[in-house]
Amino acid sequence: MIKDNKQYDILVVEDNPGDFILIEEYLHETFLTPSITHVRDFISASAVLYTVSHFDVILLDLSLPDVSGQELITAMLKLVSHCPIVILTGYSDITQSLKFISQGVSDYLIKDDLTSTMLYKSIIYSIERRNIIEELTDSKKQYADLFQLSTQVMWVYDIETLKIVQVNQAAINSYGYTKEEFLNLSIIEIRPKEDVIKFLEMLKKVRTNAINANNGTFRHKKKSGEIIDVEVFSTPMVVDGRQYLSVIAIDITEKNLNEQKVLRAIIETQENERYEVGGELHDNVGQILVSSLINMGMLKKHLDPAGLKWYEETKESINLAIKEIRDLSHRIAPNFLDDTTLYEAIKRLLTSFNVDGKYAITLNFDEPARIYPIKTDIQLNLYRILQEQLKNVLKYANATTIELDISIADNFLIMSFSDNGVGFDKSTINEGIGFANIKRRVELLAGKFNVNSSVGNGCIIKVTIPLL
Repeated sequence: MIKDNKQYDILVVEDNPGDFILIEEYLHETFLTPSITHVRDFISASAVLYTVSHFDVILLDLSLPDVSGQELITAMLKLVSHCPIVILTGYSDITQSLKFISQGVSDYLIKDDLTSTMLYKSIIYSIERRNIIEELTDSKKQYADLFQLSTQVMWVYDIETLKIVQVNQAAINSYGYTKEEFLNLSIIEIRPKEDVIKFLEMLKKVRTNAINANNGTFRHKKKSGEIIDVEVFSTPMVVDGRQYLSVIAIDITEKNLNEQKVLRAIIETQENERYEVGGELHDNVGQILVSSLINMGMLKKHLDPAGLKWYEETKESINLAIKEIRDLSHRIAPNFLDDTTLYEAIKRLLTSFNVDGKYAITLNFDEPARIYPIKTDIQLNLYRILQEQLKNVLKYANATTIELDISIADNFLIMSFSDNGVGFDKSTINEGIGFANIKRRVELLAGKFNVNSSVGNGCIIKVTIPLL
């Protein structure tokens, strides 16, 4: 690797000896003769900055023994007005990083992700950015250049026309469009078609000042057609009397995939434990009770008439216990994992739920869904979702009728569950654990979950899961 042979004066404020050694090694890997000054706390840094007239860049640990966090940033920015500050920290916090950058920090790097190349680029970009800022006198040019130099994906669009009017190089590199192509797009065209209605509804609130900006997690579509998850931070702005939104979009696709892997592993572990418990109930405890019945049969001929009465009552109780254990084991570990279809498992679940005949239940399970080779994980999660909603009905709905529809259309498995219970006001009720569990399982399968309810009008939930 060719080293940068320019002379750079670098102040490293780091209290961890091991971290400093690593930073020093990275600097020597990319700079030929870096001049490195090392201090371990803010007081020492202050003394050096008062006596040394110039540093090209400051590498600042965010947690020092005497000052840390926001207090440290505020104090350091007061000490240095022209020298770029690059934060080095062990804490990954997007909101905090954006806040510090907005206050004047040049960059925010995570130590665990740091490489010599990444550190070099950050330093050079920070120094160049400082040089450019010092040369700019026109505020509009200053904004434009900072916008273009940002390593974060950024664009600006007109709230009325939805046309993108400005885009930076990071967005061009990430999304695959040229600058000219971007400026001919509306903000709707970088979204999957199925997400457009949701976006337009949120935009209505932005236009009526019901919310300040459309911040949150969304899906965007690259030029290649790839769909990515992004965390969006938006700021309203007015230029020449027109309203715009300035947007920062952070790709969190990989982060979400990793979270899904963890969640899938947790659910799989839970299901394995349930399956083991259900199997033990059915095969072990159930067999013990069956053996007890056989042994009791051997005693029957030795009993007098009074004893026979107790014998029959005990036999009936054991038979009831066997049935309850069998039903419980099927609910804990639905045996479509072995040889039962989803249709049969759901019929058994509904029958067990309605054992006292309290509900009028209608099951519409269309023929294509019965014969389609649905993946086991989809079957199991759909079964658990139904269990969760039946539990909700039992606890809260005070319903008398339930209708369940399961069908396949356009390569999607669709489950619609409705009841005639008391319902609830969606705008005032907090999302409970039941709905949260359902939503978590649906999102794990890349599906969609919708709830429609109002006071006195029951509840309808709809789950849509892609099969391909």
